[in-house]
Amino acid sequence: MHFRMVREEYSHNDIFRLEGGETIEGLSVVYHRSDRQYNPGADGRKVVWICHAFTANSDPQDWWPDLVGPGKVIDPDRYFVVCVNMLGSPYGTTSPASVKPGTGRPYYFDFPKITVRDIVNVNILVRKHLGVDKIDLMIGGSIGGFQALEWMIMEPDVMKKALVSACGARVTPWVTAYNESQRMALEADPTFRECAGLDGGKAGLACARAIALISYRNYICYDETQCEADPDKMFADKVCSYQQYQGRKLVNRFDAYSYYCLTYSLDSHNVGRGRGGVEAALKTIKADTVVVGIDTDNLFPVQEQKYMATHIDGAMYVEINSKFGHDGFLIESGPLGNIIQQLLD
Repeated sequence: MHFRMVREEYSHNDIFRLEGGETIEGLSVVYHRSDRQYNPGADGRKVVWICHAFTANSDPQDWWPDLVGPGKVIDPDRYFVVCVNMLGSPYGTTSPASVKPGTGRPYYFDFPKITVRDIVNVNILVRKHLGVDKIDLMIGGSIGGFQALEWMIMEPDVMKKALVSACGARVTPWVTAYNESQRMALEADPTFRECAGLDGGKAGLACARAIALISYRNYICYDETQCEADPDKMFADKVCSYQQYQGRKLVNRFDAYSYYCLTYSLDSHNVGRGRGGVEAALKTIKADTVVVGIDTDNLFPVQEQKYMATHIDGAMYVEINSKFGHDGFLIESGPLGNIIQQLLD
């Protein structure tokens, strides 16, 4: 019998307090877990916890199919696998697209600004709900890596091993510049502020996604995949069609208000805030950590991962060669799978 990931929902009965001082009532959290329920205290399976990236969801078999699933490296048959949909993401967890209690309408811009630490605290609620005391392997890439880093600092005795990739210990002006450019694209769509429905801001969202995609890939990748077949073509348009297509794809599965909210959560990332600085915070991590850099990542260049590996006690730095830039952490399943397998063994 093969156990796949199943979708569940956790309802938090208390007020959920955010790092910025605001609160959320009626917090709902969607997560996926291995089909065979976890038995605290008597379960011999290792626990693998995956933190998903920006516009992904809580089913890693959907967006990491080469690595997660029956017979794969992260096998729900062999391990108790969990992934929680981020706070602010529109795949079931409370977000700007959710109905605000007492209003009968979505939060839209009434949704409070959230931080990476808030997102991690939602994960911790689910961990406790499931009765998981120890996480054998924590995995996160990009904003999922932000979450993994924060969590290892917030609960250093819970994680045994960790793999973080394509991320940094603190958001850089370079990343925030991309985020602000995407927010400007959203604001340029006149339907965005009208809040007449979750279709608001669709044109702005498509544009924001096209901007983001450029940061996720690189010169080499675009040059190899989007060049015109006819070298004498007067006006190049193949890559224009590609950008338009990628924008439409996201619009069909995401909303502009959740996207806007999550860009700010990215901008909040700083493991050193209130902890005496980044290096002091990284020193508190106890998990055996592997930090993976992608050699062509323009969004989080490898010097950021090398810096983290230097300041996390006992950490190992591994570099993966990829033509896909930042997206290499999603695409290079072969070398990533080898690293994960070694950690699980």
